[in-house]
Amino acid sequence: MEQFCFGDVRVAEKLPEPINANPATLMDHRKMSRLLLRAKILPTGTETDLDSIAKKIASTLKDGIVLSKYTKEPLAFGLYFINAEFSLEDKDGQMDSLENTVRAIEGVGEFEVLGASRASVDVK
Repeated sequence: MEQFCFGDVRVAEKLPEPINANPATLMDHRKMSRLLLRAKILPTGTETDLDSIAKKIASTLKDGIVLSKYTKEPLAFGLYFINAEFSLEDKDGQMDSLENTVRAIEGVGEFEVLGASRASVDVK
């Protein structure tokens, strides 16, 4: 058996046909990568029930997006907002899906991303 290094052109030239990486293996690695996103969700008015908005958001999210936790925080003059934390997969379209879903809920006035970071991998 001939010895070769990873990426050796001489060996690659001798192959009868190209070898592709296993897409299932690549997808398994992507599942481990998740994002944590903090967002400010403003209601349409002071009488809007923020708890019911949060429940509607949690029940309508899709594509692996989860409302991890939320708090109600004062903004000004009796107006409160939802400070929400979402967990979502690090793939194309997730942020747009989250924003469109939240904005479509009745009672939501504004949606603003406060910050995003990668979730830590669990260490055993």
